[in-house]
Amino acid sequence: MMQKNRIINLLETKPSPIEISIKGWVRAFRSNRFISLNDGSTIKNLQCVVDFENFDENLLKKITVGAAIHVYGNLTESQGKGQKVEIQVSKVEVLGEADPEEVKLTIISPKRHSLEKLREEAHLRIRTNTFSAVMRTRSKLSFAVHKYFQENGFNYMHTPIITGSDAEGAGEMFRVSTLDQKNPPLDENGNIDYKKDFFEMETNLTVSGQLEGETYAMALGKIYTFGPTFRAENSNTSRHLAEFWMIEPEVAFNDLDQNMDLAEDFIKYVVNYAIENCADDLEFLENRLLQEEKSKPQAERSEMSLTEKLAFIGENNFKRVSYTEAIDILKNCKPNKKKKFKYLITEWGADLQSEHERFLVEKHFKCPVILFDYPADIKAFYMRLNDDGKTVRAMDVLFPGIGEIVGGAQREERYDVLIQKMRALDIDEKELDWYLDLRKFGTAVHSGFGLGFERLVQFVTGMGNIRDVIPYPRTPGNASF
Repeated sequence: MMQKNRIINLLETKPSPIEISIKGWVRAFRSNRFISLNDGSTIKNLQCVVDFENFDENLLKKITVGAAIHVYGNLTESQGKGQKVEIQVSKVEVLGEADPEEVKLTIISPKRHSLEKLREEAHLRIRTNTFSAVMRTRSKLSFAVHKYFQENGFNYMHTPIITGSDAEGAGEMFRVSTLDQKNPPLDENGNIDYKKDFFEMETNLTVSGQLEGETYAMALGKIYTFGPTFRAENSNTSRHLAEFWMIEPEVAFNDLDQNMDLAEDFIKYVVNYAIENCADDLEFLENRLLQEEKSKPQAERSEMSLTEKLAFIGENNFKRVSYTEAIDILKNCKPNKKKKFKYLITEWGADLQSEHERFLVEKHFKCPVILFDYPADIKAFYMRLNDDGKTVRAMDVLFPGIGEIVGGAQREERYDVLIQKMRALDIDEKELDWYLDLRKFGTAVHSGFGLGFERLVQFVTGMGNIRDVIPYPRTPGNASF
């Protein structure tokens, strides 16, 4: 049976003479009298008042920061500031002790620790205010994703984690094999004989569920995936992970314009859901961010607070701009002319970097931006070729602070065009024969996009490093815990 009382509920409950009980972890114990208790349900603590003269001294010594306890008592009107109610304690059980000397060295002591250090403390990291706020918000956002798609008639699909295809065509994949790494079997040409592997073919961890999602969209109409994806990209940055979660809707009969409509509506929904359902945690995270900003030079500080950034998304229509128009803007802007960009824009066809995307959103248009119709040469093979023969029906959604948050496209539904593009890129037709078959049996216009869930969580929580918005970050050189 689930525990009936949780602190988030008790803080909104009226005082009562009926004895209640609550379990949680000690955040502070002041003057041998005031216990600050937290059970993870809210960032707020519940004050528990102990009449220390009526409690065993040895018991009180065990009530230390980090200890798990079970408190019994009456909920009364609080005499102090900061909370409406408190518990007048009649009994305390110590469920799990925490050595006070060791706690002083851990992340839950009053001393501030770096976020990098906290990643090394798996057992206590989540008990800090920062990470508990981030992970509660992550949970709410995850629910909002499913809520949106379920309420809009989408079917949830689980795409395979182990696959033989490379949806992105970049080759940065984690291999899956049971062969002896030191002495793998070789074929007659001296190459590894994958016929003798578990799946009898070369396989890897998925980089995207899109291709499989398309097959289901072309039968169920509207589907979405929401699952783990993997990239063996050696990127040690604040925006990349080797393992992350992707949200990928696919819709039959949707063209690029309808795909952009879907992306904008979806993003606004989940951001507004967080604003409405994570108020306490977002307030804490905003105050944390404001304190962090004070230590930065004025030029590096954000022009908007966290609340303003989130409202910025919900209150503004997304500006739709072609890649060609964006290149003209960037080529002629002051940062480019004065060589302030790290990557200068000199010609059409350049692959835009985060600094360019942020300029368009934060400085030029001052609203979220959707770029579309990118050069075919810098986009994936499955995107629909435009009539000009040089651009594809691709789109990226750009946000303040992070740049690209969504990438999507209208898919190439024409068999002859798709196979021509695959041959030009030397993509094995046999490996994707099942994907090509979609274009031979009832083909139709269809579109979809991908959103890295951690990028969304990072934006909503204001965290500076993507490693701090996933429970156990997987990055180059790190697979701890």
